[in-house]
Amino acid sequence: MDRTIRIPLKPTKEQANALHETMKQFTQSFNSVCRVGWEKGDTNSYNLHRFAYRSCKTALPQLVSDLHVQAIRKASEALKSAKARIKKGRKASCPQSILCQPRYNLHTFKVYWDKGIISMSTASGRMKIPFKLPEYAQYAVGCPTATADIIYRKGSFWLHVVVSLPGIPFVSNSKAIGVDLGVTRPAVSSDNRFHGNRHMKEVIKRTFRLKRDLQAKGTKSAKRRLRSLAGREQRFRRDCDHVLSSQILKGIEPGTTVVVENLTNIRTRVKARRGEAKRRLHSWSFAQLKGFLEYKAEALGCQVVAVDPRHTSQRCNRCGYTYRGNRASQSEFLCRKCGFHLNADLQASRNIRDKYLVGWSTSPSDALPSTSVSSRPSGLGRDKLAALAVSG
Repeated sequence: MDRTIRIPLKPTKEQANALHETMKQFTQSFNSVCRVGWEKGDTNSYNLHRFAYRSCKTALPQLVSDLHVQAIRKASEALKSAKARIKKGRKASCPQSILCQPRYNLHTFKVYWDKGIISMSTASGRMKIPFKLPEYAQYAVGCPTATADIIYRKGSFWLHVVVSLPGIPFVSNSKAIGVDLGVTRPAVSSDNRFHGNRHMKEVIKRTFRLKRDLQAKGTKSAKRRLRSLAGREQRFRRDCDHVLSSQILKGIEPGTTVVVENLTNIRTRVKARRGEAKRRLHSWSFAQLKGFLEYKAEALGCQVVAVDPRHTSQRCNRCGYTYRGNRASQSEFLCRKCGFHLNADLQASRNIRDKYLVGWSTSPSDALPSTSVSSRPSGLGRDKLAALAVSG
């Protein structure tokens, strides 16, 4: 089980200059490999190594060989991402970086937890740079390290270190919790819990209005204020997603499966033409929340799976009748067949759970949801299915 911790570095002026030079040369190596791979149409890291390593090492001899190798691997990842965009019909150009983050491995860095020192390779040779471990990351002391990336942000150096922790094996207990993610309500789980509050949306709205007014003003003081606000909304959203993910997983038993919707490419499927609805849709951090859920669930011995979101908001969880008009409003669900009435997001979360546990037909039906042998955990029989469908 891998975790990434952010360690603030405390380099001297000489060490800071060496780190800047290392990042500069690493970026040059990365961009050179990207150009070669783009021209040749090759994304394989082995082939890129044959094409570009010698020329990069000759042009930048101060950069140690292993950092050149890591630059080639990063370039291979960037080229594959660009090619994948092209295959999907989206625009992409040759990857280029202004300041690429150097990647270190066990050959180029070592953490001395007891001394508070990190030994790492730079363009000026091997250096021992002091650091101060944050309180939240004390659990990582003594754990083996895998890789690390240097980050330079707002005048400070950070080392994002991947540490390996003992994992908790997932042993299914045949229980699942469905989670409906949304823009209006951040998250609703099938155990009748509503997560998030109005304060989160109000803070984001206030920040947006402030930035909009400062951009319209355009004075020097307004621009200074805008620079001070840079990244604030992103940090606030990340904090909110951490809180939401912790609330969702609070109290669940080990072996439970957390079921969410597969919302990949939702921004291209949903039509939000203008105004606040469009802005909220395109600033929705559902992928970040899902990532937080995955790594926190892993630490609890649980797992997160994604299901097809189609008809989860239209299907009646009690009788199985699926109709678009069942959702009377954003927050109200009223089945036009059996009259079942419930909060629409809570209803959707139960459908998401059932879609993983037993599967169900997407066509209108009077019967219970149809079972799927491939998706049904062992031990879930017809009686349990009936009870599940009636109780919600």
